[in-house]
Amino acid sequence: MAIARGERGVRADLEALLSQVHPVFMLPPLAASWFGAAVAGEFTISVGVVHMGAIFFAVYTAHVKDGYVDFYGRGEDDDHPMTIRGCRAALVGATLAFAACTLALGVLVGAGAALVTLPTWVIGFLHAPQFDTNPVTTTLGYPTGIALAILGGFYVQTTAVTATILGFSLVFLVVLAGVKIIDDEQDYDYDRSIEKRTVSVALGPDRARTLAVSLMFAGLVGVLWGTVDGLFPPSAPAGALAFGSIALVARRARPDIATMLLIRGAYVFLAALFVAVWFRPLSGAGLPDITIFGRYTYLVTEICFGAVAFGLLYRAGALWRAARTIAVLYPVAYLWDWYTLEVGVFAITMRTGHNLFGIPIEEHLFMLVVPALVLGIHETLRAHHS
Repeated sequence: MAIARGERGVRADLEALLSQVHPVFMLPPLAASWFGAAVAGEFTISVGVVHMGAIFFAVYTAHVKDGYVDFYGRGEDDDHPMTIRGCRAALVGATLAFAACTLALGVLVGAGAALVTLPTWVIGFLHAPQFDTNPVTTTLGYPTGIALAILGGFYVQTTAVTATILGFSLVFLVVLAGVKIIDDEQDYDYDRSIEKRTVSVALGPDRARTLAVSLMFAGLVGVLWGTVDGLFPPSAPAGALAFGSIALVARRARPDIATMLLIRGAYVFLAALFVAVWFRPLSGAGLPDITIFGRYTYLVTEICFGAVAFGLLYRAGALWRAARTIAVLYPVAYLWDWYTLEVGVFAITMRTGHNLFGIPIEEHLFMLVVPALVLGIHETLRAHHS
């Protein structure tokens, strides 16, 4: 049975089979499996290899099925290296190999390990033509596979599901969903012509890009939440900062350039989080103690953030508009602040001790700095998108 189209022979067949191994999309799920093992701490290499093998064959199934449907079913692709029978044989082989790995996990670890791994193949097999025409499933298919690879890589080592591994899985699900929306934007014109409803087609490129950036931002904020809550190691935000910097550059780039940047940024993100969970470089370090300023501590922080707010407003040419808004807001904020302090809702310790009109002078500044910072960010974003 010929596997390769065109040429014949064992070498041609082998090259056709290897053509369905796309490193750009294959490596992240495999790395995600080992990332889950790293989060577990101590792990058994043999079990990790078997789980990685299952993930490999699940993704390979997705690649073969996608190429088969796009070329032979839809006529979207101009060429395909495999014959129809070759595609079907590859699907059967990959499915059997996945089943063998999943069964091995069931024997070595338990039924739970097999159950947490099985959905990855289901997602891969149904990616085309079932999932890739719906805005939700076409966007969440690959990110969900990554999230399950992380979760499964952890579970097969520990037979447990913790808040930490769920948090990491959710972060990658949300961040990669944003990346996938921008990736699909590359085919907007063609997808629209065949009524393939990706998010870009359903919402339009501009709103889809806004949603994508919002999802990535939400995922990175999730890293911050997880770190502050103690779920993630202290150095985890460094990974979020690295990816966020790349996403900031990519957010207004052409879809192909943005996708290239974001995929590589995702590699950096995963690598940085791997270092964070495995080496834990900041685990013994405490938070910087800014109380060295004593009773001027609160005042110093207000001056710092106030300078940032002034710079943003000045750059956006919005100083006068912001001043009017803050002036109208100030009486409301003053009454709210005075009342909450008067009834003992909160107390301020690191302050000068000087009051003005019944409240600390720092609170007067606070009621100017916070809205100024909000307006500065708002005006900067508005000027950037106009």
